[in-house]
Order: sequence, then C-alpha cells, then structure tokens
Amino acid sequence: MTESIIRQPWLTAKPTARVMDALEAAGGAGCARFVGGCVRDALLGAPVGDIDIATALTPDAVIAALIAAGLKAIPTGAEHGTITAVAAGKPFEITTLRRDVETDGRHAVVAFTTDWGEDAARRDFTLNALYADREGRVFDPTGAGIADLRAGRIAFVGDARTRIAEDALRIPRFFRFVAWYGRGEPDADALAACETSRDLVAGLSAERLGKELLRLLAAYDPRPAMRLMARAGVLTRILSGATRLDRFDALVAIETEQLFTDDPLLRLATLLPGDPAAAVATARALRLSNAQRDRLAAAVDPAPPIVSWMSPRQTRQVVYRVGVEAFCDRVLLAWAASERPAATTQWRALLPTAQTWTRPSLPLAGEEVVAAGVPRGPLVGAVLREVEAWWVDNDFIDDKLSIVERLKAVVQGMVY
Repeated sequence: MTESIIRQPWLTAKPTARVMDALEAAGGAGCARFVGGCVRDALLGAPVGDIDIATALTPDAVIAALIAAGLKAIPTGAEHGTITAVAAGKPFEITTLRRDVETDGRHAVVAFTTDWGEDAARRDFTLNALYADREGRVFDPTGAGIADLRAGRIAFVGDARTRIAEDALRIPRFFRFVAWYGRGEPDADALAACETSRDLVAGLSAERLGKELLRLLAAYDPRPAMRLMARAGVLTRILSGATRLDRFDALVAIETEQLFTDDPLLRLATLLPGDPAAAVATARALRLSNAQRDRLAAAVDPAPPIVSWMSPRQTRQVVYRVGVEAFCDRVLLAWAASERPAATTQWRALLPTAQTWTRPSLPLAGEEVVAAGVPRGPLVGAVLREVEAWWVDNDFIDDKLSIVERLKAVVQGMVY
C-alpha cells in the first residue's frame, strides 16, 4: 500500500500551489516533489515548518519559471542547485536533483540529474530521503525510509562511512536525529561509523557545530542521544570539558517532569564548569551570539551563591543584582546539581518569587547627592552606590525620608 500525506494544510495552501504550478508549467506534471523534513514530519503527524522542494528543472529554469509566474526567485545556492522562491511572503527552498561528483568532508561538487534515485542516494538518512507529490503520495527511492521512520531508526543512506566522508557534519546530525526521532536501540552501523570517524569533527566550522549542538539540545528529551554521543567520543570533540552528564541528566528531568519546559542554552550550561570565562570561551568557540554568550556566562557564575532555602528577601536581593533570567538560570543549575532531592519544592518556589517581582529603582538621583554637599565627579557615584547597598540590605525600603537620612549619614561620614 502506498503511503500518503493526508489532511496537511500546507500541502494545498495557496502559496504552495503557486510555486508548484510555476514549476509544473515549465517542466510538466511530476517535475517537482516535496522532500525531506516536511514529508518526514507530515508522515509523523508533527508540525511542518520549512517546505523544501526537489525538481528535475535546472536552477536557471527554476528562476525563469518563478519569474514568469510573478514570484520572487533568490539564488541562495545556485551553484549547488538551490533557489529560494517566495510566495505570499513564505520561502520555499527548491533544489535541482543532483549527485555528488567530488566531496572532501565539508564541501561538495555536484552535477545535476533527472534521476530521483541518484538524488536520494546522496542524502544523509533514509527518513530524509522521502519525496511526496502535490497529491500527497509518498515516494521512497531507498526502499527503507518509511520503515525506518516508523521504527524510529536513524540509518544512513547506503554506506554510513561514505556518507560521513562526504560531509562530517553528518556525525553530530546523526545524534541530533536520534534525539528527535530515534526510538529503541540505535542503528549499529551508523553508530560505529560515527565513532570511528569522530576525529573528522575537528575539521568542521564552529558555527555549524554550534547550531547542530543547540538543535540536539532542543529535543524534548536528548539524554539518550547525549549518552550515545559521549560513549562514541564525539561529545568531547565538540566540548572538550563535557566529561560528565550527571547535571545535564538532572536538569532535563527537572524540565520534563517538573516544569514542562526545554531550554537548549541552559542545557548547554550544565556541561560547562562554573567559570564565566570558560563559558565565554565556549560561546566563542561555537560562534554563539553575543546574547547567548552573555547568558551562559551569567548562568554559570557562582557568585552570589544560590541555595534552596533562600528567603523571599534574599531572593529579591539577588534578583536585583543579577537580573531575573540569570537568577532563574542559576536556580535551575543549582537544583540540578543538588544532592538534596527533598528540596525540590524549595527550589521550585524560588522561580515564581523572582519572576513575579518587579525590580525597583533607587529613588535617589545624583543631583540630590550634590545638593547634600558632595562635589560633582566620581564621588557622587560612590555615594549613590553606598546608599543603594544600604537600600538593598533593607529590602528596598519605600520611604524617601529614610533614604535621604541615610544619604546624610553617608555624607557626614565621608573624608574628603
């Protein structure tokens, strides 16, 4: 029985139809099929994000067909056969059928073809080598893609070592797909090929590795995949210091069983030492964004220390100093590292206390410090900081008279 995609709105949506109509007007019915993730996820009943299309048309013909249909055509990777069509503001990645001519583990020289089997043979995993026409009929050129998808088996197309030699990024991708789609025992040939080829990871760009790692960590429960990656010696090729997964496992358990969240960046933080400088170095090595770098560094900073028995007053003081996000990150990291399972309720209670509190501003301005007799210059800031420290220690007292009295006391005690 032929597999089909049914009841998928994206399949018949107007933007999709416009793109497929344009291609078929140039190449005839059946010259274009949906491919890869959209077919895979549709068969699983999962949400479909990007829509990729494979076609027998050459890149030049694709561009001409799109323009003739009044659609925008962007040559995003024309040398490798990829054109991006834009219909009603939605992008569709269209790639000409191709076969590899030469590969070096990072880059490939391709030749265009009209053979769907050749195109499937150069793809990474069997579950990604699935095609569907606009009626939803699924084509499985490898003969194993549908069965592997149903079984949760992540298997390379053809020989695993050959696929990895073509592109070493397929090593971390294997573990990412295990995390998202794998079930049961991993494919032995695929795992063995990743292990024996693990040194090839060193030749990959940091940016590609960083993206793959965060995608893996974004899976609902990536613990089995991370354990496999660690045992295969691949994890330490990406993060040299990630030798223990205890805190990682504990955090994922907290997220999935207690909080019903998943946070890939915080999961990454569990693999790092409690040293902001090391976090910054890791972020740079993986080419993470500046915002991601800063968040990692703040999350692993051990000062001020976080404990489960903090009072609401202590919580507010720390939140004031480090911010809500950093405080909550540190709570979760400390919770995951805790040796007191009975303190779960205490750890969990710290989060809403921080998240619902509105951080106040010190109701004292520099001009008021000057009016109290402090000369303009750096001394004004020093006085403000001293008054602020007193104000924080007094739980952000909402009494301007008391704050002014404290200012006077600070000024009187100063030595010019």
